[in-house]
Amino acid sequence: MSRFAMVDGRRIAYETTGDPDGLPVISLHGTPGGRLFRYPDSDRVAETGAFLITYDRAGYGLSDRHRGRSVVDDVADVAAIADALGIDRFVVTGGSGGGPHCLAVAARLPDRVIRCRCVVGVAPYDAEDLDWLDGMDPENVKEFGWAQAGEERLTEELQREATTMVERVEENPGAILEGFDLSEADRAALAHPITVRILREATPAMFVNGPFGWVDDDLAFIRPWGFDVREIRVPTEVWYGETDVLVPAAHGRWLARTIPGAEVTVEDDEGHLGDPDELLNRLRGLVDASRSMA
Repeated sequence: MSRFAMVDGRRIAYETTGDPDGLPVISLHGTPGGRLFRYPDSDRVAETGAFLITYDRAGYGLSDRHRGRSVVDDVADVAAIADALGIDRFVVTGGSGGGPHCLAVAARLPDRVIRCRCVVGVAPYDAEDLDWLDGMDPENVKEFGWAQAGEERLTEELQREATTMVERVEENPGAILEGFDLSEADRAALAHPITVRILREATPAMFVNGPFGWVDDDLAFIRPWGFDVREIRVPTEVWYGETDVLVPAAHGRWLARTIPGAEVTVEDDEGHLGDPDELLNRLRGLVDASRSMA
């Protein structure tokens, strides 16, 4: 069941799953995404030792839009959710487009974040020594071209993309990224029965009020983030896959060498998505690594 936290008059929708007495883990979804992108069996999540909190980032699902937001603005939203739940300290994790946002939380809430894990996260658009688009699938390159053209063009195109995405998932969830030259690992992940179940539930829900979360994410990625990853002082993991064509490995390498003291995991044969059961194992590892620090 969805609950709501309030930030400056905006509603932020969130859900909890897993062990209520477990270690709080706040998960920031990718681009696009939503609160329902989580393992659907709460008992299995509880076995990891996590009290998992997922939420619709601003503009997605049931959360109100925060037009013109920067990456760093998610910090206030996460703090509000933790406060609503009475949680003082927590672990934060984010994947893909959620990666920069979880890094912002780690940077700006050092007294509350126990540990941070950024998985296949995007690097800053203006990062030194990084060709941001190199190795990215042409479909993603096209999308960021729309972002460069401005909010009006981007909104028009992503409205069409969102409609197509929902239609594809209704017919065949494994075709949600049709047209992308995905790795074999990512194609296998999309065919997994748990992934299929998640996509059927989560895809329509993330666009219930339009594509505006997606629009605002893309615009935020190509503008200054509002913080520097070099600020981060809490233990931070950086994970990336060498065969990823959505967020190329070069982004992960940049984050790995730039975030102070980053603990780096490179998966040579993995891409962007990940097998759902393996993701549960990773969650268990995150909880185990964090417990001694809580």
